Amino acid sequence: MSFRDPPRSAAWRHRDARDGFEVVFVHPQHDGYRFEGGTAAVEDGAAWVVDYALILSAGWLSRRAEVSGRSASGTQKLRLEADGAGRWRTNGAVAPHLDGCLDVDLESSALTNAIPVQRLGLEIGQEADAPAAYVRALDLSVERLDQRYVRLDDDDGRQRYHYAAPGFGFECQLLYDEFGLVLDYPGIALRAG
Repeated sequence: MSFRDPPRSAAWRHRDARDGFEVVFVHPQHDGYRFEGGTAAVEDGAAWVVDYALILSAGWLSRRAEVSGRSASGTQKLRLEADGAGRWRTNGAVAPHLDGCLDVDLESSALTNAIPVQRLGLEIGQEADAPAAYVRALDLSVERLDQRYVRLDDDDGRQRYHYAAPGFGFECQLLYDEFGLVLDYPGIALRAG
């Protein structure tokens, strides 16, 4: 079962790991999508706001991310650019520690877990590694995040995946709607609209 085109907007209530809310607006482009969104949250007593614009080519391949963040420590800006073959630049500088990553994953966003699932198009029982350029919410630092997705049986027509991020010692089951957007990200976020 393939996903429908994404809706014009989506929202998530962040919970447990942080308390906050995320909203994203979807702009189809002739060769992919532009996602413009933001999250305001409090995590471990620290408040922060992250705004983002993600540019994806056809096939949900990450091409560019423009991210700005505000916290008590000030304002940060980040520009990530990908060549589509797994090589990246951060604020114009070559970023070899991200070689092989095809996706952007924002710590502040539940949306970004849609990108590898859409791009990979796994069938039930298939699995794949999906390393990502991972952007931290508080300071917009960028690191490599190794991730693994395993497609499970559907739940009432909705796709389910076993998700693992070994570097964080984190595993869970993710449930997606018909648009390929996360409905339930245990301990992180719940779709609100």
